[in-house]
Amino acid sequence: MAKKVKGNRVQVILECTEMKSSGLPGTSRYITTKNRKNTPERLELKKYNPILRKMTVHKEIK
Repeated sequence: MAKKVKGNRVQVILECTEMKSSGLPGTSRYITTKNRKNTPERLELKKYNPILRKMTVHKEIK
């Protein structure tokens, strides 16, 4: 049986900030992991948005 390890690494969802304000249908979301000990604040990365076809800022939503 596998051991349950409570680590500092958690999965987070990143959502595009420009899609919300543009009013276009659909969302651009990415799933990644972060170390909650090193980065306790919300993560913010530049990722590619395939709907807008450009690099945009994606912020952590959960």
